[in-house]
Amino acid sequence: MRPTSPLLIRLSLLAALDLLTCGGAALAAPDTSNWKCTACPYPKGSTGSVQVGVGSVSDESARFGDTTGLQKKGPYPDLGGSLQYRDESGTYTDLLASDLGLDTRSLSARGGLEGLFTLQLAYGEIPRWLPDGAMSPFLGVGGTGLTLPTTPPGFPAAGTSAMPLAATLQPVAIGHKQSRLELGGTWLAIADWTLRAGFRRDVRDGTRPTTGAFIASASQLVAPVDQVTEQFELSAAYATRQLQFALGYQISRFSNAVSDLTWSDPFWPVVPGATRGQLALAPNNVLQQVTGSAGYDITPKLRASADFAYGRLTQNAAFLPSTLNGALAAGLPALPTTSLDGQVDTFNANLKVSATPFDKLRLTALYARDVRDNQTSAHLYPQVIGDTFLDPQARKNVPFSLTQDRLKFNAEYRATPTVKLDAGVAQDNRQRPYTEVVTTRETTVWGRAGAQPLDHLSLALRLAHADRRHSPYGTATWFGEAENPLLRKYNLADRQRDSAALRADLAVSEKLSLGLNVEGANDDYGASMVGLQSARSVNVGVDASASLAASTRLSLFAQTERIRSTQAGSQSGGAADWKARNKDRFDVLGLSLQHVFIVDRFTVGADLSSARSTNDVAVDAAASDPLFPAAKTALDSIRLRASYRLQEPLWLDFSLGHERYSSQDWHLDGVLPATLQNLLSLGVQAPQYSVSVFKLGLRYRY
Repeated sequence: MRPTSPLLIRLSLLAALDLLTCGGAALAAPDTSNWKCTACPYPKGSTGSVQVGVGSVSDESARFGDTTGLQKKGPYPDLGGSLQYRDESGTYTDLLASDLGLDTRSLSARGGLEGLFTLQLAYGEIPRWLPDGAMSPFLGVGGTGLTLPTTPPGFPAAGTSAMPLAATLQPVAIGHKQSRLELGGTWLAIADWTLRAGFRRDVRDGTRPTTGAFIASASQLVAPVDQVTEQFELSAAYATRQLQFALGYQISRFSNAVSDLTWSDPFWPVVPGATRGQLALAPNNVLQQVTGSAGYDITPKLRASADFAYGRLTQNAAFLPSTLNGALAAGLPALPTTSLDGQVDTFNANLKVSATPFDKLRLTALYARDVRDNQTSAHLYPQVIGDTFLDPQARKNVPFSLTQDRLKFNAEYRATPTVKLDAGVAQDNRQRPYTEVVTTRETTVWGRAGAQPLDHLSLALRLAHADRRHSPYGTATWFGEAENPLLRKYNLADRQRDSAALRADLAVSEKLSLGLNVEGANDDYGASMVGLQSARSVNVGVDASASLAASTRLSLFAQTERIRSTQAGSQSGGAADWKARNKDRFDVLGLSLQHVFIVDRFTVGADLSSARSTNDVAVDAAASDPLFPAAKTALDSIRLRASYRLQEPLWLDFSLGHERYSSQDWHLDGVLPATLQNLLSLGVQAPQYSVSVFKLGLRYRY
């Protein structure tokens, strides 16, 4: 047989290709049923994990259990898990559950069809606890009426030392649980359109502290919490490459099942009949709001965007009676209305234009307007002071409002591939009717330079100066007695602020990187004769990340901040006759270490953190005045963790943590229920605790 010539081979290939392209319909279609995508972003089928274990808390502490759910001593179940499902059609489901054995439990579900719709459901709880040690003689804690025990006798009394507190004080737990239920959905069925709907329900149930007073005597009380907030949102959005806009509506309703709290006065009544007090609690209210946003690419280098929100808040809860003292109520003038009928309209809008005239320069201009317009009618109300006597001067409710206009211009310039410059100016104008200052104007200029002088070093420096001025400073007279005409409130007074910030990042090697951050600010209230006069702050932080070995990673950070301020005051209501100097210090240190003994089998880690804060107040006044004790807090925490794969789907997880917290607070320390003759306190002291938490569990992955 003669060998086939190269020309014949080429002609045969061309004939075969012609058959495939022209006569391919006659060939059998390939079977794709067993084809698999090895590079698809999501795995098909079901994946997930189940976590089952046990944990134990060494000691009981309300402060430690605040938001963690670990306030009780003893064991607790550690339960959780996840499930993810995907199929070829794009249907998906994601389920997640965590901390099912604690008061911080959460569950969420999300599913739908890719590119068409999504449904979401979520539920979570957060406990809020006050520090331990609260004591009260009142009966009915948790309800709407607090009464005093009749045995042993002794209430009411002239002072706390004469009250039978030793026999009547009972421990009370103060805190409440917050739970949230969320439902939502997204629909993308219409081209370029997205429709969204959502519902959220927040429930708060428990107790909180409050205070009631009769002129010069006061009692710390425990008020009930039974509140529900429901919010519904609906929106539609349209998006193409050049144009995007959205429009939405939301309504939020706050409902309080407890409108008021009454309590018996444990002190002798100042006037006949003043034996019970009444406090109004948060009233029911409603917020409705319409929102919108739009963005448009005018040209490839010019874009404009805007957003707005218009809302209305209303509150029309019925007023409580002016007093429960029947002898006093008989001679009181009638209230001008039965409810506040409050209404506040809000408006927020932003307009932004950005342009890139050439590749190295980007310009941005922003205008924003925020309005809070209080439309509540003003009336004159009779003032009952401490359920004891009628003030001869009626008081008018003041409809405070605020209008804020902000204008900002910013320019970014890429000078070289390694140097970037940024500069801008901002103007902030605010109008506040019914305040000592009607108008404030603050102008801020800033500049920023970023550079990379070396391949492994980057630097950034920012400098800013702000100057705030105000219209003539008046004296508030609508709260009764006029204030000191020399007083300047820090948020209204003339102020000059200078600030600077420096950031440096250094890659020492492929295994070690360092960072340094330094910030400082100086506030000068030069025109304030009485009030805050100056404030300075310095903040320094360092961070590092290192690969000690191929399987060991270490990261740490440290930060310290110093704040100093000077305040001038007046006891006589005129020129300053005393000064106070405040010094605040904050220090934080953190470290994290992780080591992989066996890849994908055995990993251990450790986290360490330490924080300190100190507040010192020194007052220059009479030589006999005692010094304020320093207020201090210290928090140290360490956590060890390990994960070991017993076999392919089964892991053993272990963690051991310890946290110690100590504090000194002269507001609380030593103030027991009978320490002050005219204050029946709850006796809560500055919190202290030392708690360890151990967890051991199995995690099954499938």
